Order: sequence, then C-alpha cells, then structure tokens
Amino acid sequence: MAGDTRLDPKVLKTAGVLIAGVLAVVFDTTIVGVALHSLAADLHTTVATVQWVTTGYLLALGITVPLSTWAMARFGGKRVWIFALAVFLAGSVASSLAWDAPSLIASRVVQGVGGGLMLPVMTTLVVRAAGGRLLGRTTAVIALPALLGPILGPLVGGLILTHLSWRWMFWVNVPFCVAGIVLAARFLDRDGPSSRPRLDVLGLALLGPGTAAVIFGLSRAPDGGFARPGVLVPLVLGVALAAGFALYAARRANPLVDVRLFAHRPTASASGVLFFSGFALYGAILLLPLYYQQVRGTTALDAGVALIPQGIGTLLSRSLAGSLTDRLGARPITVAGFLVVAAATVPFAYADAHTSAWSLAGWLLLRGIGLGAVTVPVMAVAYLGLGHEQIAHASVLVRVAQQVGGSFGTAVLAVLLQNAITDGDPVPAFHQAFWWATGFSALAIVIALALPARPPVESPTT
Repeated sequence: MAGDTRLDPKVLKTAGVLIAGVLAVVFDTTIVGVALHSLAADLHTTVATVQWVTTGYLLALGITVPLSTWAMARFGGKRVWIFALAVFLAGSVASSLAWDAPSLIASRVVQGVGGGLMLPVMTTLVVRAAGGRLLGRTTAVIALPALLGPILGPLVGGLILTHLSWRWMFWVNVPFCVAGIVLAARFLDRDGPSSRPRLDVLGLALLGPGTAAVIFGLSRAPDGGFARPGVLVPLVLGVALAAGFALYAARRANPLVDVRLFAHRPTASASGVLFFSGFALYGAILLLPLYYQQVRGTTALDAGVALIPQGIGTLLSRSLAGSLTDRLGARPITVAGFLVVAAATVPFAYADAHTSAWSLAGWLLLRGIGLGAVTVPVMAVAYLGLGHEQIAHASVLVRVAQQVGGSFGTAVLAVLLQNAITDGDPVPAFHQAFWWATGFSALAIVIALALPARPPVESPTT
C-alpha cells in the first residue's frame, strides 16, 4: 500500500540474513587496520611490506566489484552470495594460518574477492526486495553493518592484540561466515538466473584494473605526495582505463556495468556526492584516530574507545534519517547532515593534548549524527526510479564511487597532514588538516544541492 510506512517483512528477512554474513567483511576491514605494526613485528618484515595486507585486499575488492552484475544475472543472487561468503571464509582461514607476509597477503587477496562480490550483491538483493518503496528506511537497514564496524572493529582488534595472537583477527570472521551461509541457504529466496549473459571480458579488463590502479596510486600518495611517479603513473593509467571503459560501455548493448545510468539524475547525483564526500567523511575518519594517538598519546585501543561516541551518534540518527528521507527527500537531509558534520569538525581544529576529552566526545556524538544523516539519504536516492536489472548496475556504480572517493579523500588529507608537520610538533598540522576537512564538508553541501529535492511516492523497481 502506498500509504503504509512499515517495511515489508520480506525486506527485513532478506536484510537480516545478509547482515549476518556481511558483518564478517565489515569487522575484518576495521580490525586489520589497527594491527599493521603488530603484524610487521610478528612476521619479521617491514611496515611497508605488511601494508600490502590492506592494499592487496583493496585491490582485489576493486577488481571484483564490477563482476557482481554479470554473476547475479548468470547465476542468481542467492548462489553468488553463498559463493562469495565461502570464498571469504576460505580467505579468512588461510589468513589465520599464514606463515609469512607473502602468504598472508595472498590470503587477503582471496578475502578481497569474496568481499568485492558480497557488498554490491547485498545492496542489490535488499533494494530489489523493497520493490522501490521506502528506500530511505530500507537503506537505513542496509547501513547497519557499516555503522557497527567502526564502533566495534577497533575495540575487538585492540582486545585481540592485547590478549591474544593476531591470528584471532581472522578466526573471528569464521562464525559470521558460517552463520551467513547457513541462513542464506535456509531463508534467502531462490532467484534463478535472469539470463545467460556472456562475461564482458574486455569491459572487465578495462574497469577492474582501472579501479585497482586508481586505488593503488592513492594508497601510495601519503608516503610522499601525488607528484611521485609511483603515484602518478597508476593514477593516470587507472583514469585512462576507466575512461576507456565508459566510452566502450556506452555503445555496448549489454555492458559489464551500465554507465548510461549516469544519465539518470538520482543515480548520477548520488554517485557524485558519495565520491566528493570521501574528503569530508573518510578523510576525517583517518585524522581522528591519528589525533588521539599522536597528539594525546593514547594507544590504538584507547583511540578506538574514544571514537565510540561518533559511532553511537551515527546509529542514533540512522533510522530517523531514513524515515525523513522517505518523507522529505534526500536533498534537505543530506545538506543538514553535512552542516552538522562541518560544525562538529571545527572544534578539532582548535583541540590539543589538554582539550577536555568529554567535550570532544560530545562533538564526536554530534558528528556521528551528521554522518548518519548524510550516508542514508545519499545511498537511498541512488536507486530511485530504476528497473529490476538496473539496480545491480547502480549498486556497482555507487560502490565504486564510494570506494574511490574514500581512498581519494583519505590520501589528500594524509598528504596535507604530512606536509604540515615541519618542526616535529603535530598539533598545528592536525589543526590545518581538520580545517581542510571542514572546508570539504562545506563543499559537499554545494554538491548535495544536485540531489533530487523530493522522492516519488513509489519507484518502479518491480
């Protein structure tokens, strides 16, 4: 019914089954991020080498995400989901048993293949189940795992590194993967292949390596800026490959990813906001734990505890942002969210080692509320008015925009922070970096004005 504001039980069932599995990916990403120094020491290698534990995972993720559209059309969403979970499970077990850095990096690449399929498949299946109705509330449900990860991931990682071997960082994925496979096999609706499409090999050869090259170049930027050949060459190559894919896919009847959806205003504007919001959202997420560790002298675990209020704020605003998006549209909620994020970032541009921890916790809570008010409506609006088969393509476009934008924003703020540290005192450098983060939030407000002002009553996704 058009006037019903309750989510269909089918949507909740589908989301619940998928969330059980995707939590493994969410926790894995945030847990491993706090363990690189410990891994380097235990594996008797350098931090630069063990950094590939993260980089290899991200590259595999970037290459695999575009495959999800073909895989779902060829094999059906349920089969692809269970296969992706099984691959991630195998990569997790192999990572826990790794005997040196190369074996751990290879195992993380396997995890990246599974994770790259899982993330867009989850979004596609839940949005399809919603049938184009109440996309704000639906997205609020989908966003739950991504919001829990930053809250619990650093805590779990810190506890493991303090009391257990680093190998347990990967063993904790096993229960989520097993539960996800069992629940999906039992409760996920079977959706057979919609067609028997051939794999667009040329498209994959352009888009997969193009995305990976951009991410790789951005991951190397913090070590010495963007002007180094090791950064510029992969960035230019990646952009060229991605542009080549766009030109190729625009003329192909059944491309790997349908870039013609960028002509659809909701999808195009949402992708643009997600890309540019990487500077305001993900870049500051890099700065905050570094501020607590380098300025206030906390451990990685204590820094994770200090950031809990931000995660709580995001959780608190998630449901309200979803319902308001369905009632008012994405534009006013997103603009208000960016305003809150910008205002709550300003105090960190004045903070030092002696600033009240309780005061900063309050600002982090407010900042988290703003983050929830940004993420949910932008993700929801990307699927307005799309047909059944188009949803999978939109999921890939949105995921790539979010991933590349986040990497770009993180790299830019990391470079700005490094360049600002001139005399060994990190406080002025962090002040300058937080001002940049605030400015990026203000710029994101302008970009968010391109979002549709009001959603249609119901979108034809059936």
